[in-house]
Amino acid sequence: MITHLAIDRPKPEYKEDVLASMRRVDAVAAGSVGLIRINGWREIDGDRLVGISMWESMEAFRAAADRIFAAAKDDPWDLWEDIPVESMLLEY
Repeated sequence: MITHLAIDRPKPEYKEDVLASMRRVDAVAAGSVGLIRINGWREIDGDRLVGISMWESMEAFRAAADRIFAAAKDDPWDLWEDIPVESMLLEY
């Protein structure tokens, strides 16, 4: 199993825009072969947003990644965030 974790630190005034972008990615990903779960989360005592997706395999993640992340590729990340998204793949 593979987990993709993306940590966003949006400017306060763009937090809802970033969350909406994450939800668009979630919607496009729905039904992808090998996807176990995908959701955007808000940090309870902070300003970070965290995207978490769990996949049956690295191959499933790679097969879907370009298609699902295309939903957010034209979003104005340079306006929304001063700190680039921190992204990592975790193996169980």
